[in-house]
Amino acid sequence: MCDVMCENPHMATNLSIDPELLERALAVSGERTKKAAVTLALQEFIARREQQGMIDLFGALEWDADYDYKAERSR
Repeated sequence: MCDVMCENPHMATNLSIDPELLERALAVSGERTKKAAVTLALQEFIARREQQGMIDLFGALEWDADYDYKAERSR
């Protein structure tokens, strides 16, 4: 039924999470529920990993030392 009414799929999951770690996540995040704290933690984890992928690209491109970006502005 939820698949029809909701745009985002939901998946019921049972996880065994360290209670002390979860309590710390609640305290640090300021979230009111365990679900909200875990969701926020996952979002931040994903964002950090995606940012790391971008950082890994630094230095991967070859730059043309003769390229004059200011000259391109006047075209």
